[in-house]
Amino acid sequence: MARKRSTFAQAATSPTGAGKDRNFVVALARGLEILRCFEPEDGVLGNREIAARTGIPKPTVSRLTYTLTHLGYLAYSRRLEKYRLAPGVLALGFSFLAGTGIRRTARPLMQELANRMDAAVSLGVRDRLRMVYLEHCRGGGNLTLALEAGSRIPVATTAMGRALLAALAQEERDELMQQMRAHYGAGEWRSIRAGIDEALEGYAERGFCTSVQAWERDVNGAGVPLRIGHGEDVVAFNCGAPAFKLSRGRLLSEVGPALVATVHDIGKRLGAAPAPTVMEE
Repeated sequence: MARKRSTFAQAATSPTGAGKDRNFVVALARGLEILRCFEPEDGVLGNREIAARTGIPKPTVSRLTYTLTHLGYLAYSRRLEKYRLAPGVLALGFSFLAGTGIRRTARPLMQELANRMDAAVSLGVRDRLRMVYLEHCRGGGNLTLALEAGSRIPVATTAMGRALLAALAQEERDELMQQMRAHYGAGEWRSIRAGIDEALEGYAERGFCTSVQAWERDVNGAGVPLRIGHGEDVVAFNCGAPAFKLSRGRLLSEVGPALVATVHDIGKRLGAAPAPTVMEE
């Protein structure tokens, strides 16, 4: 099944939209869009599939995949006549992680919380309209969320994504809200927006956001943001589990406050700036 292109991706690769900004390099944007179109579950993709996912003309895709292969960001299978991501992409990701040091600091505290709550605890950053897991710790029980580092989840309906929204400056949050509205459509966005507003109000009151069967019908979670990099970048943590193990009551009374304390401890060890606890008007 072809993946739906986001409106953000269309803007990033459209010569018409980019032509308004003389500093915007369309060829570079298209090359990066090709790298972004590979999903964790993908093995290899051909030029035709890449063109369908990105909306970039197939002749242009062919030239860009050829170039990215020579640069070490894609690897080409002659037998399949398709491409896969190459170690050059991984090197960029590890450079980012090494620069923040957050995984090394956060993991022991995340694992301790996961064990104590018998839940899954994750750390993520935003990539457009989704959150990408940088770290994921599971509790000792058998029934935890089957996700791992590199997994992608929506910003709009998850506790982690809503926590990130809560920490953004009003102008940046409004811009992201507009992108999500365009992506989901007015009808679906109405109910999603109501859930976000409720989560943001909860964050202002309690210091954490919630998602109660909003992302998956049988999953509940709490989310807390953290500012890193001199307060300029925002990451977010969540603690989630199947709804029958993690009721709304337990989420509010036990799991959410425990996650707040864990993230506060991680922030202290990193020397990071705390995210605001009251939303801007």
